Amino acid sequence: MASGFFALLDDVAALMDDVVVMSKISTKKTAGILGDDLAVNAEKATGFVASRELPVLWAITKGSALNKIIILPVAFLLSAFLPIAITIALVLGGIYLAYEGAEKIYEYFFHKKQKVEPKEDIINEYNLTKEELLLSEKKKIKSAIFTDFILSVEIVIIALGTVLQEPLLNQILVVTIVCIIATVGVYGIVALLVRMDDFGYKLVKIGNGKGFLHSVGNFLIRALPLIIKSLAVIGTIALLLVAGGVFVHHIEFVHHLVENINLPSFLIEFSVGLVVGIMAVILMQIIKPIFKRGKTKK
Repeated sequence: MASGFFALLDDVAALMDDVVVMSKISTKKTAGILGDDLAVNAEKATGFVASRELPVLWAITKGSALNKIIILPVAFLLSAFLPIAITIALVLGGIYLAYEGAEKIYEYFFHKKQKVEPKEDIINEYNLTKEELLLSEKKKIKSAIFTDFILSVEIVIIALGTVLQEPLLNQILVVTIVCIIATVGVYGIVALLVRMDDFGYKLVKIGNGKGFLHSVGNFLIRALPLIIKSLAVIGTIALLLVAGGVFVHHIEFVHHLVENINLPSFLIEFSVGLVVGIMAVILMQIIKPIFKRGKTKK
């Protein structure tokens, strides 16, 4: 009886070792999405009254957790009964990621000089009543949760794609761990970022216009927008890397096309992601005017 119990413990320990190793691999594969998720949510969580930043972020975090609770069972059912759907979704997600990354590069080079008019809701925000401010806040929270839903689907699909050949229990444990890391890790870092400038202002006040604390406070205040911009750049590069990795490892034609190229794998994956992204951007530039004309005729 005792030997059977210890054998069971040994099996559980072996299972958890496997799960930890696979979780590390899956987390690396989803790093690009996590970087983009972090950049997007840091941007969406800023711009609120200081006293409302953390409550707003907590509301978005709860929405993100609910998103993953909805997505995970659907993904596991597809993995169990229609695994080909996961591969198809993975490739489609890769195309979306490549498009998103290439579109950001396109926007930077071709639209950065365009003057961006401030949005009406930002202009009038200080003239709103308390009820109107709460309504505006709820609207922004809903927008952030919807964006998180799209990114969560990508995270789940890519994480699941790394363990498709594993037993279902391993898939469930690994992908669930990745989702917990994605939610707690991303929103924990965002919480630190959105409060960084407030902490800087406090240090400046304590420093009374001079000394070490004043310098550190100024550094934190000035660093926040630079950090958010840096995250956006890193996220864009990572999106193309992840997308390229999906195509190289899951589309046989692409794999054979690049297998004899004597370059580091990350350069090959980035290049493949960028090429597919550029093609997707060009296609969308052709389709959008046609779609708009069709709507105008109606």
